[in-house]
Amino acid sequence: MHARAQAQAEAISPGAAVPGHIAIIMDGNGRWAQQRGLPRLQGHRAGTENIRRIIESCVELGVGTLTLYAFSTENWRRPGSEVNGLMVILGDVIDRETAKLHENGVRLRHIGSLQGVPARLRERVNYAVDLTRFNSRLVLNVAFNYGGRAELVDAIKRIVADRVPADRINEELVGSYLQTAGLPDPDLIIRTAGELRVSNFLLWQGAYAEFWSTPVFWPDFDQDELRRAVSDYAGRHRRFGGI
Repeated sequence: MHARAQAQAEAISPGAAVPGHIAIIMDGNGRWAQQRGLPRLQGHRAGTENIRRIIESCVELGVGTLTLYAFSTENWRRPGSEVNGLMVILGDVIDRETAKLHENGVRLRHIGSLQGVPARLRERVNYAVDLTRFNSRLVLNVAFNYGGRAELVDAIKRIVADRVPADRINEELVGSYLQTAGLPDPDLIIRTAGELRVSNFLLWQGAYAEFWSTPVFWPDFDQDELRRAVSDYAGRHRRFGGI
């Protein structure tokens, strides 16, 4: 880390405004692998090794909710071998990390759809969610087979199915039909690998989130990079449409 970034990372004071909810678009695994002459799946595996240290850093910073964008509804368009490999990797991560997450008071939540996901993987996801459901130290949302548009369409369908009168439909009600119901909206959305788009991620919830993009690929996004993003966030003035 260069001197400016180091100074920013150290600038977070105990009284600084730390985001209560950080959401991360974990991008760049494939490019990280290609730069090293490795198969793309090796990059995805390297990316999973990074998750624990970011969770630990969020706990240290006092972040209450962390949402990780792991697999979008559009990612099914990737080659079948890569999709199947990603399913195996997710299952391995659940098997390896669930007990530790539970021990450390992390509540695991899945947002997205499990439709089309292999039955064995669905069972593992549901087991991890159920095991950790009473934990409260950190809420970890894993957005897997998730798309913001699909989430909104599903919410609208359920509002219609519940025959909610039009005059009762407001932002609060719509929010209660989303998969993040009961959780705060993200304060800070981070995207790795230098991209400047939200890619169908938390479209409703992220309406007023601050955005941070870094050229660092996800496997190399470490505690210092996270603190750099949080330090920048702490120096911003959030107006929510006001002055």
